[in-house]
Amino acid sequence: MKFKLFITLITLGLALPASADFVTIEQAYEVALSEIRLPRSENGTISYKECSTCQFMTKRVDADTRWMINGRAVSLQKFREAAERVTDRNNEAVTILHHLEMNRVTAVSVYL
Repeated sequence: MKFKLFITLITLGLALPASADFVTIEQAYEVALSEIRLPRSENGTISYKECSTCQFMTKRVDADTRWMINGRAVSLQKFREAAERVTDRNNEAVTILHHLEMNRVTAVSVYL
């Protein structure tokens, strides 16, 4: 009987961490390429709209921000050049990851 009680207590103890509260660390936005203003330098700001009628949001970027094209990391300059070549900017989705605690953009990615 004591063994069954011991096993039950161990099982309940292991289940407690699984019931912990989840905290959102990063917010992801998917915006049209036409609704984004890319920074000029690595330590600048990026502006984007969540929707076509929303106001522009401006967030910081820095040297640690990842710029991704088709799943591959590129420099900001190459990302800007690729974005400029897109003809139908309204139908190209860009994913922006905003770290809430640091209040900066950690990644910007697009599949062209």
